[in-house]
Amino acid sequence: MDGRDSVSVGMSQDNAANRAGESSEAGVSRVLLAPDEPPPFELANPTGTSAIVLVCDHASNRVTRSLGNLGLGREQMVSHIAWDPGAAAVARGLCAQLDAQLILGSWSRLVIDLNRPLVSRESIPEESDKVRIPGNLGLSAAECARRVSALFQPYHRAIAAVLEERGARRTMLLSIHSFTPALDGQKRPWHVGVASGADRRLVEPLIGALRRHRNLCVGDNQPYDVDHAVDYTLPAHGEGRDLPHAMIEIRQDQIGSAAGIDAWVARLAESIAASL
Repeated sequence: MDGRDSVSVGMSQDNAANRAGESSEAGVSRVLLAPDEPPPFELANPTGTSAIVLVCDHASNRVTRSLGNLGLGREQMVSHIAWDPGAAAVARGLCAQLDAQLILGSWSRLVIDLNRPLVSRESIPEESDKVRIPGNLGLSAAECARRVSALFQPYHRAIAAVLEERGARRTMLLSIHSFTPALDGQKRPWHVGVASGADRRLVEPLIGALRRHRNLCVGDNQPYDVDHAVDYTLPAHGEGRDLPHAMIEIRQDQIGSAAGIDAWVARLAESIAASL
């Protein structure tokens, strides 16, 4: 981040009780986020004028010092199980190109997944892509609640606040993700996927614009769709507000370099503009 038109926001109440994420276990108060650690989310370009609002749930692979990397090594923490590699860079590029507001999660999906319902087993995963997460095994209800109050709730309050502040302005919600080129031994042919639930208002024109690039394999609800049992952000903030919305998934080998990121930012910005 170059700091241009971008601020880190924690909101006053989140920087107090929720930012601290305090809970008492065996009479001992534990703090999830230290005062010098990043807040639960970042709001970039808060005065953006675009009809598009961008979110990036899996922007970071940071783990709080209090959790000690959850017992994982560096190789695991830079892999797709901890975040969506390249997604934040693409989201920031689109934020600048489109003059869009952008909310990014500040912490790894392994601490708590911002795009999973709290009742999901993947909310605080004990295993991801066959990798056991030692720091998530056998957690107490109090520890789970600590992560919810410190990270999950502030992030989603921030998205809600941005959308509410826009009032009657035309608004469309885009969630930026990336996906691993192979999963469970199966190669994935799509360069990019565009997904939604039943609301196709934004998905169909966006897929049409991307498919004008004849060299691209564009997935329609592939490799993922938007499912209430699995996803939280778009069902809660898109469907819940009757906003046109879509999830964009870019294959990670396409955005593993600065050149690849720049190419996808340009391609997506053009396609989004055509969709509007």
